[in-house]
Amino acid sequence: MAYADKQLKAREIITKAVCGKGRKFSTVTHNVTPPNHPTSILGAWIINHQYEAVRSGDGIEVIGTYDVNIWYSYNKNSQTDVAKETLSYVEHVPLSYLDPKHRASTEEVTAESTQEPNCIEANISSSGAGVVIRVEREFAVELVAETKIWVATLPGGSEDGKEFEYGDDGDFEDLDPELLDDEL
Repeated sequence: MAYADKQLKAREIITKAVCGKGRKFSTVTHNVTPPNHPTSILGAWIINHQYEAVRSGDGIEVIGTYDVNIWYSYNKNSQTDVAKETLSYVEHVPLSYLDPKHRASTEEVTAESTQEPNCIEANISSSGAGVVIRVEREFAVELVAETKIWVATLPGGSEDGKEFEYGDDGDFEDLDPELLDDEL
């Protein structure tokens, strides 16, 4: 019997899959108060970034900390010092895609910092006693869980243990390999 004469059937399979995705870029402002009144800002950078992801409502929360280091001059630019402060944050990343039929009891969430926190601006505050810094950061999150999918099956398997192939094995020499690159 030819493969075309066999009727395809479907089977439900439970598998782990990416059931939710999201991405969020944000710019936040922090106020840091050094021990001395700054005269000028000489540099600002962020180090020791640590975070974890947890499921929260309709999205994923990224909970983390980082250290802010601000090099500044004081006493009319006659001395310098580095102000260090550990800042914590909670970033809610909404899921732009969510499979409504996933098994909630099997959820695993992950977050990746696609842009590490970076100080893009540092200015002396209007009071003159502190430093206002702007930080940008971006996260991509995924929710992996068990879900059901439907797959097509051949009753009785394939004849003679041969693999089933859809369509012909025509060569693909006449395909333009640049076509996909242009669309990306």
